[in-house]
Amino acid sequence: MKLIKTTEAEGHILCHDITGIIAGRKKDAVFRKGHIVTKEDIPVLLSLGKENLYIWEYKEGVLHEDEAAEILCRACLNDNMSRSEPKEGKIEIFSDIDGVFTADSRRLLEINSLGEMMIASRHGNTPVKKGDKLAGTRIIPLVIKQEKMKYVENIRTPVFAVRPYVKKRFGLVVTGSEVSKGRIEDGFTPVIEKKLREFGAEICFRAVSGDDSKVICQAILDMADKGAEAVLCTGGMSVDPDDRTSLAIRTTGAKIIAYGAPVLPGAMLMMAYLERNGRSVPVAGIPGCAMFSGRTVLDIILPLIIADIKIKKEDITAMGEGGLCLGCDICTYPNCGFGK
Repeated sequence: MKLIKTTEAEGHILCHDITGIIAGRKKDAVFRKGHIVTKEDIPVLLSLGKENLYIWEYKEGVLHEDEAAEILCRACLNDNMSRSEPKEGKIEIFSDIDGVFTADSRRLLEINSLGEMMIASRHGNTPVKKGDKLAGTRIIPLVIKQEKMKYVENIRTPVFAVRPYVKKRFGLVVTGSEVSKGRIEDGFTPVIEKKLREFGAEICFRAVSGDDSKVICQAILDMADKGAEAVLCTGGMSVDPDDRTSLAIRTTGAKIIAYGAPVLPGAMLMMAYLERNGRSVPVAGIPGCAMFSGRTVLDIILPLIIADIKIKKEDITAMGEGGLCLGCDICTYPNCGFGK
């Protein structure tokens, strides 16, 4: 810092907040740390009793907080995002579309471990709306050594992304002999239709298969051959001897990513990918809880499928922390801890 006369401060950067007091009303910063003093500011500063100011003195190899904030922002900003202007070393990032927000958790941890800088974001693999705030970045001190920013400057693939939803054609296989024989009404289809509509997707193929694993298997294959871009199989996922959906999915030849997920409700999820006619078709066995529970594992995986995000085994394994729905009287999902 360097002390100069206020009358000579035009074009210089303040090193501290300048506070003004309005009698009986408020006490607040009139000028913030990092503000560049203009000619018009000088009379205001003098009226506040500031005859002298501490300003930032430029040194080679040292960056002002706003300069460093731009570097940090570039490491985060990706397509389908917009940003605020820097203010006190802080830049905020917003989504330009509806989609799924993803984060490179390892890289984010590395940056936050460097010290003197930070990135705070929402959880990755979660749905966002256009205009939602995604992240905030900030440089902690007023100035930072340029050398310290080199790691961030060398990041070529942004830490964050927003993947747009794709209007997918879904296949739905409704299992259960009680449905196929007309003993009860199909309660699953309306639930799935409603959840798909949230993301602009729709059911284009539907079959009521009963509990015969061969019939379920053939229904999945037929839908994939007819152009289904994802197939959901409802129910029949428990260890009950009459539940054959998991066997049917295996029989298709699909690669099983996971059978079982650390999520409640939804522990009996099966996630697989079927290679068919040069396409990789997601196939999910959805536990019966999705029909009667408000939010389940289905709500976690569905946005990922529709945004064309390939679900990996480790993604499902990591769902354990945050995988417990608390069944709140008033559901605020996705603005809660479930699925995060």
